Amino acid sequence: MSSPRKKPEELRSYRWYGVNDLRSFGHRSRTAQMGYHSSEYMGKPVIAVLNTWSEINSCHTHFKQRVEEVKRGIWAAGGFPVEMPVSTLAEPFQKPTTMLYRNLLAMETEEVLKSYPFDGCVLMGGCDKTTPGLLMGAISMNLPAIYLPAGPMLRGNWNGRTLGSGSDTWKYWAELRAGKITEDEWKGIESGIARSPGHCMTMGTASTMTSAAESLGLTLPGFSSIPAADSRHAQFAALTGQRIVEMVWTDQKLSDILTAKSFDNAVTTVLAMSGSTNAIVHLVAVARRAGINLTTARFDELARITPVLGNIRPAGQYLMEDFYYAGGLRALLVELGELIDGTQMTVNGQTLGENIAGAEIYNDDVIRTRANPLVARDGLAVLTGNLAPDGAVIKPAAMEQHLRKHRGPAVVFKDYSDMAARIDSDDLDVTADSVIVLQHAGPVGAPGMPEWGQLPIPQKLLKEGVRDMLRISDARMSGTSYGACVLHVAPESFVGGPLALVKDGDIVELDVDARRLHLAVSDEELAARKAAWVPPKRPFERGFGVMHQMHVTQANKGCDFDFLETPSTCGSQESAQGQAHSAQGAQVTSSKPSTEPEIH
Repeated sequence: MSSPRKKPEELRSYRWYGVNDLRSFGHRSRTAQMGYHSSEYMGKPVIAVLNTWSEINSCHTHFKQRVEEVKRGIWAAGGFPVEMPVSTLAEPFQKPTTMLYRNLLAMETEEVLKSYPFDGCVLMGGCDKTTPGLLMGAISMNLPAIYLPAGPMLRGNWNGRTLGSGSDTWKYWAELRAGKITEDEWKGIESGIARSPGHCMTMGTASTMTSAAESLGLTLPGFSSIPAADSRHAQFAALTGQRIVEMVWTDQKLSDILTAKSFDNAVTTVLAMSGSTNAIVHLVAVARRAGINLTTARFDELARITPVLGNIRPAGQYLMEDFYYAGGLRALLVELGELIDGTQMTVNGQTLGENIAGAEIYNDDVIRTRANPLVARDGLAVLTGNLAPDGAVIKPAAMEQHLRKHRGPAVVFKDYSDMAARIDSDDLDVTADSVIVLQHAGPVGAPGMPEWGQLPIPQKLLKEGVRDMLRISDARMSGTSYGACVLHVAPESFVGGPLALVKDGDIVELDVDARRLHLAVSDEELAARKAAWVPPKRPFERGFGVMHQMHVTQANKGCDFDFLETPSTCGSQESAQGQAHSAQGAQVTSSKPSTEPEIH
């Protein structure tokens, strides 16, 4: 892609450094205070390196070194790097959920890029919510930007068995609760399941979203598949630093890359890898920042024609390290053929088709061919019905197939505390045919839509050998999780969605092939229950939480803040309950893209 090259005086940073006035004097003198001579930055692209490293984010421990390699690349290309720390969103540690703070990272990213003298940026992320948070903020600011994925950790190992982060945690936790493994064995798994820097090496949210970012065209080709500990990851970090400098000179912005077709590529990638259900929420939010009305219905349309080719846990057998050695994402995209639009532009100035040309599959059990898919279709599925007027999601490829069509009585928990207190009680009236329902776990009510959706199987059923059963909530679940878990029920129960009206013993019907989720209760009875329903007390009374609960949208709209979406995306179909919740923030309308600050 050829574009007119900027002149130094056309750089955004020139307004801070190049003008002969009092303000620029202050900027230059303070830069000198940090030890830089004017020749090191004057007339050069100033590049923000947004680093989500912290001492509590295990996925990003290597970013302390990677940021130096990014800077090396920026210096080599004639730019001036400036490292900027932003929210780390450490998935294993932040409570109640990092999802509560994804939009805060997006806001921080946008404001940091807007308020400082940056011409472009490198976005360093990987741990689950960092990828969408960084992308959402950068899209709203619309400077030249390139994404640096953290990369997956190495395979886990215990007693000669390969362990996958998250997925094997849930598996062996169930075995421990069932009395099938000992406490000593459990501790051995604990010490062997995560043994290097990097994000989850299963097809969790992190691997899903970094792969989606590459398919969107926002990383260097092949980068998302490289393990964090591999020396090639460091090499690509330096190349990323070099590339962003050229992107500034040619003024290649995210708005030049992101289109409806590039989002279709990302969705198809997620489906072909049986990726995390969280990708639906995140990609919808990212697209809406770009002014593209990506809907859950579009996910379902593509799911019906996209085979699952990535044989990666939890839906499959292998891990991301194996996927990389088998050819990585580039090879998978080649195998998808016409399902991928290769004409879409990417950050390296070439099309996606040019970037993946020549890639090969080296192990066709890890990356399946279309003639021998892991699953023919339905990596994910979107359900609707009177229990989920605005939709719900399920991951058919990672559940017991006999549950695809199921009918059973509800066992209802009013919130997480109620579930934790009663789920393992011998007195719980539950069988393998029951449907476990968790209420008040959505975006507003939980708060923040935590990853509680892989609801635990009651201990007495585990001891009977039950390892999957139908579970329904307005929560999310980890991308490393599995099972017949219906998630993201919208509108959520906290704002009066039908999920709030379910009672013990109500018959719930699931039909994955028909995409149907139905509560077998008459309309008259549901209306009577709704009339008697009392809105619960909101969880926050101060701080960021108040902003979140007032302005977060429902799952089908991506859980962004209503005032941060690009206006052209507003107007999708929404139920009465969803509209009522949206009206709470009506005094703050959808935003326009970021405007430049005045420099006085």
